[in-house]
Amino acid sequence: MVDKTVLSGIVGAENVLTGKDTLNAFASDDSYSVGIPPVFLVKPHSAKEIREILEVANREGVPVIPLSSGGPHNHGDTVPAAKDAIMVDLSEMKKILRIDPRNKVALIEPGVTFGELKEKAYEAGLRVLMPLLPRKTKSVLASCLEREPFTLPKYQWDTTDPLMCTEILFGSGDVYRTGSAAGPGTLEEQWETGAAQKNPLGPGQWDALRLVQGAQGTMGIVTWGSVKLELLPRVQKCFFAVADRLDDLFDFAYRVQKFKLVDVCFIMNATDLSAIWAGEKAKSFGKFPSWVLVYSISGYDYFPAERIDYIEKDIEEIAGETHVSPLSEISNVLAEDIVSLISKPCEEPYWKDRLRGSCQDIFFITTLDRVPRFLEAMDSLLKQHHFPKKDLGVYIQPIQQGRNCHLEFNLMYDGESPKAADRVRALFEGASEAFMKAGAFYSRPYGLWADLAYRNDPQTVKALEMVKNMLDPSRVMNPGKLCFRGEV
Repeated sequence: MVDKTVLSGIVGAENVLTGKDTLNAFASDDSYSVGIPPVFLVKPHSAKEIREILEVANREGVPVIPLSSGGPHNHGDTVPAAKDAIMVDLSEMKKILRIDPRNKVALIEPGVTFGELKEKAYEAGLRVLMPLLPRKTKSVLASCLEREPFTLPKYQWDTTDPLMCTEILFGSGDVYRTGSAAGPGTLEEQWETGAAQKNPLGPGQWDALRLVQGAQGTMGIVTWGSVKLELLPRVQKCFFAVADRLDDLFDFAYRVQKFKLVDVCFIMNATDLSAIWAGEKAKSFGKFPSWVLVYSISGYDYFPAERIDYIEKDIEEIAGETHVSPLSEISNVLAEDIVSLISKPCEEPYWKDRLRGSCQDIFFITTLDRVPRFLEAMDSLLKQHHFPKKDLGVYIQPIQQGRNCHLEFNLMYDGESPKAADRVRALFEGASEAFMKAGAFYSRPYGLWADLAYRNDPQTVKALEMVKNMLDPSRVMNPGKLCFRGEV
């Protein structure tokens, strides 16, 4: 085990926390993961300090668990699976190193939250590509590294978006810069020549960013990254789209995204939309239709009104052909109010916890045309586990311009009731297995999902083991996660 004075010499004694309550809180989270309390919580303020911590960890053979978002945590990826671990909390590395309006990109440290970046981006006439209602303590880089979907799929060209370039400290302690940030020259020298760290590919003929994205901290620590921003609309109009058949909403979503007509675009059932809108006062689910597609259209600096006009007419034509009704309000709730609400971090209590107190999520990637089969499977599982359908939220987020979608089931329940918690756990485990067999792609394989994702793919496991041995030869980075279960 590392001596506290060694870590204090790196980050300062005030940034090495050893309180029992503080450390025990990391031994579990709001998922079903249970681990071992770390021995230290360390708060570095620079890449140099992180590198020195990694040097100590490699020398002493102790695990390092990186995190940058504030709690509560939900997926088990920051719960130590090995003893004597050091939690490396990056939340105080909060510098926004650069906002580049011309190239629509920001360079930020891992402690920067969505609210903080949104404020600075707004001053530059830009907007942040955000996931749906992140917590106020959510790190922008953590969200990007975990490939959380964002609500403006029009701007997602690749799975790595909106993350562009990064500086990584691999588990070995080696520093590596990805994409165009790799050089030549320092960042400042690159800026002098007009470079913007916006090309994520490379250096050379490979895409090093993908080694850390989705890796749950098992390969290294990102000390800064550049993220893509987009222009703030000068004019924006927002709508609900409703239909008698869910399939009609899918047809509509496919077509409006094909022609890049809409900005915000997602589908929710009444339970989730009620939780977002009414918050603590949500007692009824009759306010919204069973399924609603929320979308917005935007006009920018040049002829904004004219752009809005022709886009609205194009969408009306598509709506008529797909039997969908665009509405600006439903039951006195304006679409623009919903879009405004989801364009900023979530106020407390967190929206998923508002209706019943607790929530367990199941999410994966599929395609819109396959969603009905998963909905049917979930209906059957709800009956099997005696879970009330009215407590099931469903969130469907098109990604990569509608090429596929993030499908999320929100199981809302009374976390104070052991019986309800046991019921939800059984449903979670049964549904996760059933969805995997039905073709679900767990692109963010937390906890149980890691076993489901990797057990039938030994070649991928073998390849990842080779990469792990190169980048983290001492196996100090978050051992026991993903397919590296044999490390603990």
